[in-house]
Amino acid sequence: MDRRGFFQPHHAWVGDVIPWQEDGTFHLFYLHESRRVPRTGMPWHRVVTDDFVHFEDEGIALPSGGPDAPDFNVYTGSIVLDDDGVHHVFYTGQNPGRLGADGLPLQLVMHATSHDEMRTWSRHPEDTFGATPGYETADWRDPFVFRDAETGVWRMLVTARHADGPSRRRGVIAQCVSTDLQHWEPAAPFWDPRRYLAHECPEVFEWNGWWYLVWSEFSETFTTRYRVSRSLQGPWLVPENDTVDGRAYYAAKSAERDGRRFFFGWISTREGGVDDGAWQWAGTLSVLEAEQNSDGSLRFHPPRELAATFTEPVTGIASATILSAPEGYADVILPADAPSSFRVDARFDVAADTTEFGVLLRAGEDGGESYVLRLEPRRHRLVFDRWPRRTTGGEQWQISGDVPHAVELERPVALPPGPHRLTVIVDGDVCVATVDDAVTLSTRLYDRTTGRVGAFVGEGTVVVSSLTVSERHDPADASTPASDALLATP
Repeated sequence: MDRRGFFQPHHAWVGDVIPWQEDGTFHLFYLHESRRVPRTGMPWHRVVTDDFVHFEDEGIALPSGGPDAPDFNVYTGSIVLDDDGVHHVFYTGQNPGRLGADGLPLQLVMHATSHDEMRTWSRHPEDTFGATPGYETADWRDPFVFRDAETGVWRMLVTARHADGPSRRRGVIAQCVSTDLQHWEPAAPFWDPRRYLAHECPEVFEWNGWWYLVWSEFSETFTTRYRVSRSLQGPWLVPENDTVDGRAYYAAKSAERDGRRFFFGWISTREGGVDDGAWQWAGTLSVLEAEQNSDGSLRFHPPRELAATFTEPVTGIASATILSAPEGYADVILPADAPSSFRVDARFDVAADTTEFGVLLRAGEDGGESYVLRLEPRRHRLVFDRWPRRTTGGEQWQISGDVPHAVELERPVALPPGPHRLTVIVDGDVCVATVDDAVTLSTRLYDRTTGRVGAFVGEGTVVVSSLTVSERHDPADASTPASDALLATP
C-alpha cells in the first residue's frame, strides 16, 4: 500500500526508520515488520523519496542473518559515509536464542559496508561488540554514529542501561569512540539523566548554532523527545514542549536537505484495526518537518510538499461564520461526506474565556457522533476524542464518561484569544492534525470510515474565518470543483 505521503509496504508495516540524505534524495531504511508467526527474522528494507509524497520501494536492503546468526533480527542503527566514499552501516544484532549474562536476549552492535552506493552490503562480523562493563548486556542497541567536527573522532551513541539502580531509571546514552570505524573504545556516557527506562533511537545534530539530542522513550510516556544545547557537551536544556508528537508517532529520526530538517517516524496501528485496540509496534511511515524558534525549540508540521497535493476544494463553511454558545455548545456540519483522503484547513478567531473549540471528523448528519479534535484554551492543549466512546454495559450511564478523551493523545499548545489555525490531513485510517503550524498530533481513525466535517464551540465564541475541505488533485479526473452551493452555514 503506497498512499501519497504515507508509505506502508504491502502486507507489512514500517518500524524504526534510519534516514540518509544524499544528493537531494532521501534513502529511508526501515525495520520491515511482517508480524509473521513463527518469526522469520527482522530485515531492513529501503524506500526512496525526493518529495515526501511519492515513495519508491527498493525492497530488502540488509536481510536477516539467519536463524542461528547473532543478527537474526537486524534492528535500528545508522549510516555514515567515510572519506573514501564507502558507506558504513552500524546496526543492532539480536537473536532470541542467544542470551546475555542477565539471561535476556543479547544485543550487539554490528557493522557492514557498501561500495556500490548502498545497493549491497558486506557484513564484518569481526567488528561486532557488546555492552561494555557496567551496562546490561540485553540493552545495547540503536548505534548512532557521527563525526565530531572539532576532534575528527567518530562518536557512537548507544541505547544502554546501567547494570544497577532502580530498574525504571537506568536508561543512559552510552558512548564509544573510534578513529577508523572499526575499533571502538568506551568513553564516558554521552547523556546520563537517570530518569527514564531507556533512550531508544538516539541521534544528535547541529542546526544554526544549536545542538539537538533526540530519542524515544517508553517509561513516562511512549513518545519521541528532544533536548537543546549550545554545545555538543551540553548542558541539555528542556524546551517548554519537548515532544515531537503524541503516543501514536514513535521512533522519529531526522535528516536535512537544503537547510530544512525532516523527521521520519511511524504512526502506530491498533490491534484488530479498531479504535479500542491496543497500540502496536510499527505502522505507517509519516514525515514531519521541523522549524526552529529563536530559543532553539522546534515547531513541527507536515511537509509543504504533502499539503500541496490537496488542491481541489470540495466543500467548506461560509467565511466569518460565528459560533457562539456562552453556556452551551454550538456546531456547524458540512452537508456532504468528506472524501476518503482529504485535508481540512480551519482558521478560527477565538474569544477570551472560551472553554473549547475545534473540528469534527467523519461526523453524522447532526454531529452527534464523530471523531473530535478539541482545542482547550483553559487547559492549553489539543486532545483527540470520539463519540460514542466505549460502552461498558447496556445502561445509559455505562459509558466511558470518566475518560474525557484519548488520554495518550494530548498535546500542549498555547491558545491565547485571537486567531488560530487547525489543519488536518486524513488518508484512510491515518490522521495528522497541526495547530498553528507548530504542534502536531497523529492518530488512527478505524471505526468510522465515512462522514462529514464540522466545526464547534463549547462555552464560548469563535469566528470561523474560513474552513475548507480539499481532496487530492488527480490530473486524470476531469470533474469540476465544488461550487458555493456546498458551503455550510449554522
